[in-house]
Amino acid sequence: MAETSQAANVLKEQGLRLFAEGAYAEALQTFEQAREAFLATGDALNAAEMINNMGVIHRFEGRVEEAIACLEEARRTFAAHGHRAGEAQTLGNLAPIYSKRGQIEEAVRAYKEAIALFAELGDKDHQGETLMALGLMLFRIGQRRAGLTAYEQGLMLIQHPTPQQKRTRLLLKMRQRLQGG
Repeated sequence: MAETSQAANVLKEQGLRLFAEGAYAEALQTFEQAREAFLATGDALNAAEMINNMGVIHRFEGRVEEAIACLEEARRTFAAHGHRAGEAQTLGNLAPIYSKRGQIEEAVRAYKEAIALFAELGDKDHQGETLMALGLMLFRIGQRRAGLTAYEQGLMLIQHPTPQQKRTRLLLKMRQRLQGG
């Protein structure tokens, strides 16, 4: 059993490497093999993570229905096992798919559920990133004020901002000082 688990983890790492290299077809196949190996050891959570990864690849390649099916399956598994971080991650992966399809209510719901789960977990970085993604979507669909508010809230939550995010935060703080805030 330990050998099977080790083989599953090797496949997982190989799939992640292939994905990072942009070799999506190979990564998809490797994640499927890893999923089967994790299931063989009874590791439903790691199997769900592989299904989530497969959903992301389907999304990148424009196979929307397959992406949704994988991500929903992963979300249900994470929820059934009380794995809040996995559930939040899959919701965050589902939201942009719904948005792209014009299913704005579903996208907003998925983003907000993910944000609430990340907040519950105290994961400020993922909470902030998800708020920023929600803000960008709202801005894009014409809800400019709500979009800017969500984006700014998310940006301020991130504990480890990128250099660009640091500059944007500095500009926002300068704006607040100029406005007397």
